[in-house]
Amino acid sequence: MKKDIAVTVKSLHISYRGLKKFSVKKSLLKLKTSQKEIFEAVKGVSFEIEKGKILGIIGKNGSGKSTTLRALAGIFSPDKGEIDLHGNSISLLSIGVGFQPKLTGRENIYLSGMLLGFSEKEIKEKEKEIVSFADIGDFVNKPVKTYSSGMHSKLAFAITAILETDIMLIDEVLSVGDATFKEKSYNKMKELISDENRTVVIVSHSLDTINNLCNEVLWLHGGKVKKLGKPEDVIPEYKEFMEIK
Repeated sequence: MKKDIAVTVKSLHISYRGLKKFSVKKSLLKLKTSQKEIFEAVKGVSFEIEKGKILGIIGKNGSGKSTTLRALAGIFSPDKGEIDLHGNSISLLSIGVGFQPKLTGRENIYLSGMLLGFSEKEIKEKEKEIVSFADIGDFVNKPVKTYSSGMHSKLAFAITAILETDIMLIDEVLSVGDATFKEKSYNKMKELISDENRTVVIVSHSLDTINNLCNEVLWLHGGKVKKLGKPEDVIPEYKEFMEIK
């Protein structure tokens, strides 16, 4: 039986360009353009995800996890390589991504929904459910710049969870918020994941979350694939490598 593939990534390379350290005084005197420093965050990463599977991405800070996730979401363009979503709709759930700080939470619900490809009518039908799930009270009518990180995560999660796409990308958001919301969002994630047609990619430092929710684990190290396989095969080796008790 032929596998139904939702995501294909081939030889993905992504680099950042930043300024090297320099003296402001010297730069002003010499009027020279500062040299640019190139950092290769992702170095030839390849993998496939079957439709309906949940992939967890692990690795220490700076390993290329979030960069890979944002490339899947279309936020970063590959320098080399290929990303094929096979016609699937996709959403990224990540703190600090996608909201306009001067707009209210309610306005951001509509903006986010339209960016995900939903019509205004479709968003309006889900608006009450999103506001109820986020449970941020009157803050839904206040600018997002006034929100705490917890309120921000609640609204972001509610939008992505209620306005369901074919592929969900989740970056550490389950670790933010109060205990009650953590439990509610975790249960909602399990409910969403139970849909055999939905594909999910989770980036998290919580190995328990990865172990409990994911079918497969991609371990990135230094921008490269260190190991790809079942949680029971990858996580123990990762723990030993990182000396996690």
